[in-house]
Amino acid sequence: MPRKKSTKKYKMKTYKAAAKRFRVTGTGKLLRTKGGKSHLRRRKSSRTKQQLSEMHPVTARSEKKRVRRLLPYISKFRSNPPA
Repeated sequence: MPRKKSTKKYKMKTYKAAAKRFRVTGTGKLLRTKGGKSHLRRRKSSRTKQQLSEMHPVTARSEKKRVRRLLPYISKFRSNPPA
C-alpha cells in the first residue's frame, strides 16, 4: 500500500531579540524594559538607574500589535520561549 502523505504545518519563527526584551504577565499585559543601562552609568543618578531597571507596560496599541507579530507564541508560553 502507498504511504499517505501528511500535510506539513509550518511553524512561525520567533524573533529572538524581541523575545529577550518583552514579557507577558498572567493577565496578558506586555511588559518591557527601558534602554540606557548598558554603559555611561557613572553620570546617571542612582534614582535614574533604578527607574531604568523597572518593567513598564506597553501601552501604545500599534506597539502591542508589532510585538505580537514578532512573538507569535508569547501568549502561549507566558514568558520568554526556551532558547
